Amino acid sequence: MSVQVIFLGGAGTVTGSKFLVRHAGKGLLIDCGLFQGYKQLRLRNWAALPGLEEGGIDAVALTHAHLDHSGYLPLLVRQGYHGPVWCTPGTRDLCRILLPDSGHIQEEDAQFANRKGFSKHHPALPLYTEQDARKCLKQLRSVAPLHLFEPLPGWQARFHGAGHILGASSLYLEVGGRRLLFSGDLGRCDDLLMFPPEAPPGADAVFVESTYGNREHPSENLIDELAEPLQRAAARSGTVVAPVFAVGRAQALLHAIAVLKQQGRIPQALPVFLDSPMAIESTELFAQHLGQHRLSAAECSAMARAATMTRSADQSKAIARQHGPKVILSASGMATGGRVLHHLQLYLGDHRNLVLLTGFQAAGTRGATLANGGTSLRIHGQDWPVRAEVLQLHSSSAHADAPQLLNWLRAIPGQPQRAFVIHGEPEAADTLRRRIETELRWSALVPEHGSTWEL
Repeated sequence: MSVQVIFLGGAGTVTGSKFLVRHAGKGLLIDCGLFQGYKQLRLRNWAALPGLEEGGIDAVALTHAHLDHSGYLPLLVRQGYHGPVWCTPGTRDLCRILLPDSGHIQEEDAQFANRKGFSKHHPALPLYTEQDARKCLKQLRSVAPLHLFEPLPGWQARFHGAGHILGASSLYLEVGGRRLLFSGDLGRCDDLLMFPPEAPPGADAVFVESTYGNREHPSENLIDELAEPLQRAAARSGTVVAPVFAVGRAQALLHAIAVLKQQGRIPQALPVFLDSPMAIESTELFAQHLGQHRLSAAECSAMARAATMTRSADQSKAIARQHGPKVILSASGMATGGRVLHHLQLYLGDHRNLVLLTGFQAAGTRGATLANGGTSLRIHGQDWPVRAEVLQLHSSSAHADAPQLLNWLRAIPGQPQRAFVIHGEPEAADTLRRRIETELRWSALVPEHGSTWEL
């Protein structure tokens, strides 16, 4: 009996990862992410997953906690899914932070839209609520990395460390006589915080991410790249607004700022604010997961002291009353929502200020508009002029670049029968596909959204 893989997300785009593996009437959904970016992608978040009403999903496994891999879980459960959600302990702990915060932000954004009257929907509704998110957390089942487990009876699976963020893993799956390997998001060998990805196991089919499938990271490290822009903005009394991913990039920037202050390369008195409850809680997790990342207990403590932590909305608003130079780290990382939008409204219009983009910016997001030199940014139904300096950091990505992705693939014992290139924009995915075919001599393809492949 064949094994089918249905691409319900993360195909032809870098968000919304969902891969349904079907065999003998059972289904395992690998990742359960939200779509981000273009409106036609975001509209997919409002549609029920195909086949769920027929009981087509019997278990879920998460490679990691970022919302483009886990953020659809509250909706899946609200639609009637009652089964287990398998993940590593690090992913479990991060989901307990990220998912309720995601629901809370969506409720806040809907309430703000209704107060200001800029939504086309009356009333504007959140995609899901904080209560929806907390309900789905009860279904999380954690498994230690490298421990063999059964996501479904007779199906064998194992998580392998992928670097990237706390708890992130590749997923190895044996089902129906086939060996499948899902890369998840692979980290860098030279990441500031995380260890390199572990050596992958052999597989008949590999599903590899391609976020940076057409790029190579610069040799400069984040600490060195960050120093000069912060010095420059501080010298002109500007405010630095850095949209950050609450997990990973926020902590990397905090660690880099702590090191730069310790080295005397930026002013010791330069005020820094971490304005994201989700990022604050994620930062605290590093001390609880020593040994799963590069930082020592002392470095975790220094990272946590590197910024003023603003948890409440009133504390967030009070940042604007702080005169003189300052640095604001605030979610979300692609400026798709959250408190960072209010900071951008305040500071985009002044040439002394600096918007620091700290990671990949998916097409169709506000972050991508800024990265591409947009002269205005639409926020809360209004166009805001961009007069501030905009700089995209090139060394801060937590994703493996094209050479690192190819090296990870080369490390797979034997030769997979086929490589599926997923989780990337079309150009990046197709570039990696071509390199897999020409350099590795493997059969490779970029699957289309909604397509089904039999293995």
